[in-house]
Amino acid sequence: MYAAEIPETGAVVLDRARDRVGVVLFMRDGMVHLRPAGDGEPWVAHPGDVSLASRSEALRAKVAEVNAARRWVR
Repeated sequence: MYAAEIPETGAVVLDRARDRVGVVLFMRDGMVHLRPAGDGEPWVAHPGDVSLASRSEALRAKVAEVNAARRWVR
């Protein structure tokens, strides 16, 4: 994926190298910075490994985010 093709901040993407769904935080030094949709540590991905998430992958990320939020409420 070229820099011009990197989804904008907040887009849900799939990091194919790690098989992880994440949300784009920003791009710096030629790398895409992502955060998990739910709970966990942010990570950095190579632009060539990042693509827009499919509907099912985006849904998986939303469920993880809701589940993580529910854990904090209890």
